[in-house]
Amino acid sequence: MKKLAILAALAAVIAAYFVFDLGQYLTLAGIKAGVAQWEAFYAENPVAVLAGFFAIYVAVTAASLPGAAIMTLAAGALFGVVTGTILVSFASTLGATLAFLSSRYVLRDTIEARFGERLKAINAGVERDGAFYLFSLRMIPAFPFFVVNLVMGLTRIRIWTYVWVSQLGMLLGTAVYVNAGTQLARIESLSGIASPGVLGSFVLLGIAPWLAKLVIGFVKRRRVYAGFTKPKAFDRNLVVIGAGSAGLVSALIGATVKAKVTLVEAKDMGGDCLNTGCVPSKALIKSAKVAAMMRGADKYGLTPADPQVPFKAVIARVMDAIKTIEPHDSVERYEGLGVDVVKGFAKIIDPWTVEIAMNDGGTKRLTTRSIVIASGAEPVVPPIPGIEASGYLTSETMWDAFAQMDASPARVAVLGGGPIGCELSQALARLGSQVTQIEMGDQVLGREDGDVAALAQAVLEADGVRVLTGHKAVRIEGRTLIAESGGAEVPVPFDTLLVAVGRKARLKGFGLEDIGVDTDKTVVTDEYLATKFPNIFAAGDVAGPFQFTHTASHQAWYASVNALFGMFRKFKADYRVIPAVTFLDPEVARVGINEREAAEQGIDVEVTRYELDDLDRAIAESETKGFVKILTPAGGKDKVLGVTIVGAHAGELIAEYVLAMKHGLGLNKILGTIHAYPTMVEANKFAAGNWKKAHKPEGLLRWVERYHDWMRG
Repeated sequence: MKKLAILAALAAVIAAYFVFDLGQYLTLAGIKAGVAQWEAFYAENPVAVLAGFFAIYVAVTAASLPGAAIMTLAAGALFGVVTGTILVSFASTLGATLAFLSSRYVLRDTIEARFGERLKAINAGVERDGAFYLFSLRMIPAFPFFVVNLVMGLTRIRIWTYVWVSQLGMLLGTAVYVNAGTQLARIESLSGIASPGVLGSFVLLGIAPWLAKLVIGFVKRRRVYAGFTKPKAFDRNLVVIGAGSAGLVSALIGATVKAKVTLVEAKDMGGDCLNTGCVPSKALIKSAKVAAMMRGADKYGLTPADPQVPFKAVIARVMDAIKTIEPHDSVERYEGLGVDVVKGFAKIIDPWTVEIAMNDGGTKRLTTRSIVIASGAEPVVPPIPGIEASGYLTSETMWDAFAQMDASPARVAVLGGGPIGCELSQALARLGSQVTQIEMGDQVLGREDGDVAALAQAVLEADGVRVLTGHKAVRIEGRTLIAESGGAEVPVPFDTLLVAVGRKARLKGFGLEDIGVDTDKTVVTDEYLATKFPNIFAAGDVAGPFQFTHTASHQAWYASVNALFGMFRKFKADYRVIPAVTFLDPEVARVGINEREAAEQGIDVEVTRYELDDLDRAIAESETKGFVKILTPAGGKDKVLGVTIVGAHAGELIAEYVLAMKHGLGLNKILGTIHAYPTMVEANKFAAGNWKKAHKPEGLLRWVERYHDWMRG
């Protein structure tokens, strides 16, 4: 109702302007003709004329009508330079603010609903440099002021910032026009005022804030590097610390573009993902799935069998998987690709110098133009009383411990209900362990929607895992973990305690604190992945905000390219479309927002579901648990905002939606794509079909039905 009132008021002002032909008075000839009459009236009624002029000026600018420049000249002719400048300055700011607010209140929600993703980058820039943008535009009369008012109203710039910057930015132009108005009789056209020379001066003034920003940036860089001596020559173009996913990709990119690159790794090439994370856990999960399929063989018309689990052989297979993949990340391969690989522990001595404590003894110092920190992350161990004496294992240390076991541990307590905790709980339960999983939150997979978490808990419990949500571990007594829930203590006996409550960035020992690199749980970087030192970058888990191997590789491109070529052009890291997969059985895959996040962010969404128990291939393979859930904007637009898939091969199925979101393809495009039959990926097409059915044109179809009735006679 308020929007309608605003629109009605604007429409009334605009209608009056044209109906009463008010434009004739807001021309140069009209002002000249009437100025003598207004001067006489002003002499008799100064307050009334000032107030009336102020109100009309505000109305003209608020309604974005032509004539503001002419009225500014009139202010000079009637009131003189000082009074005219003050009057117009405040009237123009008030009118501009009203136009700004009208645009924001009437149009912004609609524009953001339609172009929300595209506007994110603009809003981020406005939030960071909005005052600079606006001041520059206000200083250049070539930009129509009414356009600036309306467009800025669509952004997230603060109202007060808009007001004071507009007041200041328009002041000089106002003074020029008011001063010209004092010589109104001599002015033949506005072009006489806004000559190329004058406009050029305004342009120079408009870019002044940006020139100042460059100077400030230069001064800041000089200040950051104060106290350090930059070498005159460098041993390397790039030194990369850490040979996990981010480090390997950074080094490879550098070598590919013929830079001289050194990659430093103290432990195993390939980092956590290859040696203790993604690869071994997925190998273990596969063995566990085969064991579960043997027990449930009757689901496939076969005789069930209780598998014998030679745990040493299972872990040996896991280690074989690592060894088979190792050559992909080996020293030999990367040296063959042109990377200088040094095994040792790196420490940054100054912004251009890295000292390496070599694994084979001795030290080595290298000077380098740029550095990429890719030191990864490590498991978090909570400070629970008694945990240090418990012999706990983490996702890093458990593999060596498991390799020494003849059988899977009899009783396992898994601390943590996130993706790692859930994956390992299910796998160990399927391999014969009695598993209790303790999660402090009210659901496992705390970042997922409630229906996803409920299904995940159900499949864990179906495999024999005892899931204790809403339980906080308070202490450990010998081989018993004491959890607390609702004021009552719950003892959880264990033979093996597995801590899986999350991971934290590796920040210590690399010299970051010595030279002043800012850290806050991760290395603090800008949107280009640079630290406060413009030549030192970070990528992967140590930089955040995601802890995925594929995100680390993605960041590595930005970090290495910006490190090597940032003096010519820099690229902002793009996190718009990041998929995530939890490798439970069935898998949980997601890209974009889910219902929980949409509610938290105040985004009005439409939810479309397709259940896998309706899919032919899923039925044929007895893999019917799960669903595809798609979030689109409320109102019927087919743009994909987020997708969650729970089901067999969900990690593979999500790729189609990642592609769609990355390249702006809607559900109509997915529906119009031929999917092979019978495949699991048909679920994506059928989910899109469900959305389409919900938006079929009922009115048109009724007329089509009548047409067919008529055609039958």
